[in-house]
Order: sequence, then structure tokens, then C-alpha cells
Amino acid sequence: MTALSALNANNSGQAFFNVNIKAIRQTIALAKAHEAETGHLEHLLQHCISQGMHLAIQLPREQPAKHLLAFAVAYIEHVPDFLQAAQAITRGAHIERLANPFLKLAEDFFLKPPELVNQRVGLDELLDEAYLAHRLLEEVNDHYMANTGIPLIPLDMTISNLIVHHLIGEPFANELDEAVSFAVEQVSKKSRPQRSRYWQDYRQSHDGNRWDVELNAWPCLTDTLSIKLQLPN
Repeated sequence: MTALSALNANNSGQAFFNVNIKAIRQTIALAKAHEAETGHLEHLLQHCISQGMHLAIQLPREQPAKHLLAFAVAYIEHVPDFLQAAQAITRGAHIERLANPFLKLAEDFFLKPPELVNQRVGLDELLDEAYLAHRLLEEVNDHYMANTGIPLIPLDMTISNLIVHHLIGEPFANELDEAVSFAVEQVSKKSRPQRSRYWQDYRQSHDGNRWDVELNAWPCLTDTLSIKLQLPN
């Protein structure tokens, strides 16, 4: 079964949907306990390093696998933080009906993951699910930027997503990207932000990249993870 057929683009637009942050964090805690017992993901990352990392990925010379594991864990743990922030911001702006379908999808990636990623275990599986969630918000923001001029949420995880894309490996990461694009396209067909006066207020108040209030209140919206890409100018 491909990721496209496994992924269910749930269009849950109810106003009072609450992301199950507690369950997501419990899932992450269980995976971290599994990693502490087995070292499964660290072993996979060590193998990835031995096979040769992309030249643009800069790793410390000492214990690179441990640094890469710390990055992967932070990337995974970032998901419930940004989902909590996204729900608070959109609810405060009265545009939760626009955001809820995408937040529900991101939640499902963790709590009801596609069959495809269930072939993995522990943090290895959650890295795939976190990638789906982060790429989902990236695609949603691209869609909103193209159609309304501002993102839905001031979140830019592009660099970290590129690194995780490399860690997951092709063609599997490309298949996940395709699944996310398909899901966003399906849900976006029923999203009409231009019809919402609250969205118009939201867009006007953030026109010109004015996100200081949100970024100060929710530091998790900024990509501050430790491993970086050395991109050409």
C-alpha cells in the first residue's frame, strides 16, 4: 500500500476540536524509553553517517550519531509544541475552523499513523510521523501564502525538514512528500479563508510579516534545532 492510499485526508472542521497533546507526548515518551533500551534509532543514524551524509549537513566530529539523535528527538518533540501553539493562535484569532482540518491530520499522523510508517519502530517510526506533520504545515503555509499572501502559522522548519528528508532517505521520503501534498490539496478544496471576516482581520494584522507577538509567546515556532545545512550562497 502506498502512502497516498494509506493516508486519509480527514476534513474535520469543527470549531471546538482539541489536539490531543497529552497523547502525542505520551507516544513520544514511550518511543524514547524504547530507544533508551535498544539504541535502535542511534544505530540507524550511525549507519547513515557511515554511508555518507550529504555534504551540506554539518555534524560535530565527536560522537556525530549522538548529536544527530538529539536533533531527531528535538524534531519529534517539536510537533506537539507547535500544534499547541497553532491551536492557541488560530483559536485566539477565531479562525480555528480553517486550521482544524490540518491540525487533525497532524494529530492523526502520530495517533493513527499511515500503515506505511508502521513498518518501523520506536523513534524511527516517530521520525517519519514528525516529518509528515512538519511537512504538512509547510505545505499549508505555502498554500496560504500563494492564495492569501500570508501563512496560516508563522512556522518555518524548511532547513530541518530537508535534513530529515535526507535521514529518512529516498524514495520513501519522496513518497511521504507526495502523500502530504495530496492531503493538503484535498482538505484545501473545502477551505475558503477569503469568506471569513476573521481571516481578513488576521491577514491585515499580519501583513508585512508582523508576527512578533506570536513568536515571542511561542518560541517553538522558530526553527532553532541544532543541526544545520551549509547551503551555497
